[in-house]
Amino acid sequence: MRFLITSSALFLSVILLQLSSGGVGPLDALSGLTLGFTTNQIGLLGSAHFLGFFIGCWWAPRLMGSIGHSRAFAAFTATGAISLIAHFLVIDPMAWALMRIASGLCVAGCYTVIEAWLQARVTNANRGRAMGTYRIVDMGASLAAQMVISVLEPASYVSYNLLAILCCAALLPITLSKSAQPETPDAPRLRPMLAVARSPLAAAGVVVAALSSASFRMVGPVYGTQVGLGTDQIAWFLAAFVFGGALAQYPVGWLADKFDRRWVLIWLSGAAILSCASTALSGGLGTTTVMVNAVFFGLTAFPIYSVAAAHANDFASADERVELSAALMFFFALGAIAAPTVASGLINWFGPAALFVMIAVGHAVLIVFGIARMRIRPTVENRTRYVYAPRTSFTIGRLMGRQRDRNS
Repeated sequence: MRFLITSSALFLSVILLQLSSGGVGPLDALSGLTLGFTTNQIGLLGSAHFLGFFIGCWWAPRLMGSIGHSRAFAAFTATGAISLIAHFLVIDPMAWALMRIASGLCVAGCYTVIEAWLQARVTNANRGRAMGTYRIVDMGASLAAQMVISVLEPASYVSYNLLAILCCAALLPITLSKSAQPETPDAPRLRPMLAVARSPLAAAGVVVAALSSASFRMVGPVYGTQVGLGTDQIAWFLAAFVFGGALAQYPVGWLADKFDRRWVLIWLSGAAILSCASTALSGGLGTTTVMVNAVFFGLTAFPIYSVAAAHANDFASADERVELSAALMFFFALGAIAAPTVASGLINWFGPAALFVMIAVGHAVLIVFGIARMRIRPTVENRTRYVYAPRTSFTIGRLMGRQRDRNS
């Protein structure tokens, strides 16, 4: 309980940050459509966000080491707020892409600071409760963020101002906190090939996870508009995906701890293909069908990153876990940068169903690769514990470190 009280300022900042950053993606897509941006340009905005996210993941630990936690958080928050306010100063897709790079930088930087601060406060005795609370706060705020767009008017200066206010408000809990700043941890070395060396299948799995979530969240509003959903219905459509992912965590975690994780990945991808096919064919079958399919898609696609991460950690030593987490995040970022641009291009050429055809193809490739890897290497006997892995920063591995070890 004491940990929850002392960390409440950090959790409140997470909520406010999620409400702001989680709302700008779908709002940009809907605003772009209103302002006459092409589908390809809207996809570029999503890719730009993840490019900024990748830059922020790499740079944030170094900036935090130079100027401290609070100042780094203030700098990243100001960057995000400026990018939101500037949207209606220059109405141009390339300018908006630069602003989205800034917003991605803000998200990665702020999460890096928050997670470094949490890491300094957790102990082996409260680590499980701390991470459980953090996951609930993060996922709950992410779910609420998808609903924010239902009350925001697209292409409105007021809408972007409200998101900027939320972003600025995230500053208050941390800057007003009386807690002393902890020592700055060393920045994890970024060794992308460590993920490939420990598990090529896990590296491929996080790329496919990025293909699913990044394209759905950033280009999903375009799909929803083209199949006849209203703005409030698009909010429910995106929230249904996050809700499905939240529901899946416990049962998928149980399966991943009980059975060969490669089979869990294969069966999840197979189910994701079915959900993609059902969604692609349900455009004219009514809103309820579309929403149910979005939940099913979240159930099957959302947990793949965590299962892949758990599988990679099975082959890693304890002192590699932080760098392995950063390496997996690197591959996720690469996939997330490419996915929205490719998805928007396919929608532009072949129609809205092409979004889910692309995702289904990615999962089909993962199935084939998973079966091939099972023929090459057996699984390990002593596996790490399955842990839901947020895709927030390169430093998240420090928080999850001991949770993966069964004897901790």
